[in-house]
Amino acid sequence: MKVSGVWLDNPGTQAVLGMLTGAGYQALAVGGCVRNALLGVPVTDVDIATDALPETVSNLAESAGLRAVPTGIAHGTVTVVAQGEGFEVTSFRHDDESFGRHARVSFGADLAQDAARRDFTMNALYAQADGTVIDPLGGLPDLLARRLRFVGDAEARIREDYLRVLRFFRFHAQYGDPEQGLDADALAACAANSAMLETLSRERVTAELRKLLAAADPAPSIAAMAQAGVLNAVLPGADASSLPILVHLEDGVPGGWLRRLAMLTGEVDGLRLSKAEARDFGKIRDAFGSMHSPAALGWTLGETLGADAVLGRAALFENHAPEGWHADVRRGAEAQFPLKPADLMPGLQGPDLGTAIRQAQAQWLASDLSLGKEALLSRLGLA
Repeated sequence: MKVSGVWLDNPGTQAVLGMLTGAGYQALAVGGCVRNALLGVPVTDVDIATDALPETVSNLAESAGLRAVPTGIAHGTVTVVAQGEGFEVTSFRHDDESFGRHARVSFGADLAQDAARRDFTMNALYAQADGTVIDPLGGLPDLLARRLRFVGDAEARIREDYLRVLRFFRFHAQYGDPEQGLDADALAACAANSAMLETLSRERVTAELRKLLAAADPAPSIAAMAQAGVLNAVLPGADASSLPILVHLEDGVPGGWLRRLAMLTGEVDGLRLSKAEARDFGKIRDAFGSMHSPAALGWTLGETLGADAVLGRAALFENHAPEGWHADVRRGAEAQFPLKPADLMPGLQGPDLGTAIRQAQAQWLASDLSLGKEALLSRLGLA
């Protein structure tokens, strides 16, 4: 079998591969680029594996007029810049000893040893410069069946890096077949090691959870996480029961991962959200309990967060979103409150002015933004 695509024909890709093979070394595209190309999914970056040692890669790049940057030299990775693009070139390696996230690695391994240290069989696929696929571990049938399996013993792979527990569920959401269910041995290993997730940095956990919740339909994977005790390990108190309803109601509505995170209703203190994400998360979750109309939510939250609130509220109460809700949210986001402070002056000043404005806003929102200036002034006793 062969892969093809712009990513492989790219002059930069071919330059780096040719730089190595021309000197007598193996050079193979590996991992995500091969996996995605075989699935017809966009390729975002190209990683290259080689039997050349890191120092050799750097010397060959220099001789070829390319720039080599030792971005991960301790792990055998040199970034070679060709045609303005960076390509991570990593020497074949094998783990001598693993310590959860950290491992003592040796270079000079062969292709089979390099493949054996990868996480999932669908990621242990390689491709030559002409697109010929090399499958040392039988991962191709797994990929084509969208079957996610760890390479070798699942427990051993997870002990090498406990983040692989979350990666397992994330990859299943992105590439797995939900009709098949999840690999039983992998699930058992993830459950057995769920407590070790607390040893990971909040940044790494958050990054994986963000990618997982951004998948087209993360609900089956999240449900499996809950069953294995993994969801509660990263989001204490989380409840995944409303997530499938939310995904169904979204029906292509943009946005997503933060809305879905709020739907899980767990504690997010263990995550590393940006200030903007934390602010928006709080607004979405608070709005789930609001009685405001979609238009009122659009005015108070803006169009994106207003849509999040409408969809999340409907999912929690297992209802359909109100008919025409999206147009109403947009109407609210574009609306202007009819009163200005000057309209209430000089009769009202200072704290009394602020109180009156807030009262008028509450009545305006309760009217689905229908009350005009004169009606609001009348309700305030100022008309």
